[in-house]
Amino acid sequence: MTATYETLESPVGLLFIGMSDEGLSHVEFMDRADDLPTHLDRLEAETGDTPERGGHEVADVVRQLRDYFAGKRTTFEVTLAPNGTEWQRKVWHALSRIPNGETVSYGTIATRLGRPSASRAVGAANGRNPIAIVVPCHRVVGSNGTLTGYAGGLHRKQWLLAHEGVRLALEPGTLAAV
Repeated sequence: MTATYETLESPVGLLFIGMSDEGLSHVEFMDRADDLPTHLDRLEAETGDTPERGGHEVADVVRQLRDYFAGKRTTFEVTLAPNGTEWQRKVWHALSRIPNGETVSYGTIATRLGRPSASRAVGAANGRNPIAIVVPCHRVVGSNGTLTGYAGGLHRKQWLLAHEGVRLALEPGTLAAV
């Protein structure tokens, strides 16, 4: 299996983009450029192949992400291939169906998946989403409509939602500085 990757400097920080022959497997936040070896090791472990920088498919994802950040794109056209359990993949698929500019609660996702009492399990799967932004886990909010945790940091979640035109019901002290 061939593995390719690229990095992208974005308004929400440095992103790692990883792909396999099956499709996009990673869009992850990197706090520092020297986090790259950790991301490459994970991609290699998942694909069994030493990742190579560049390639047509990963370049197309970079282009789509740039268009998203420039406000020229609200959806992505790429085959997704996240590595996860069956439950996680079901949650991630449900996340992919949340339209740009809209939010839903963890409980709503759980209900849509036929498990209305599984909002915590949805939250756990949401937090392990390996394809940030493209699989829009940032669009999941608390049941009262407030901003809740985000693996990439609340400041990134706030930025992404604001970029998409989402207005949240905010509680004092909920948001980190952008």
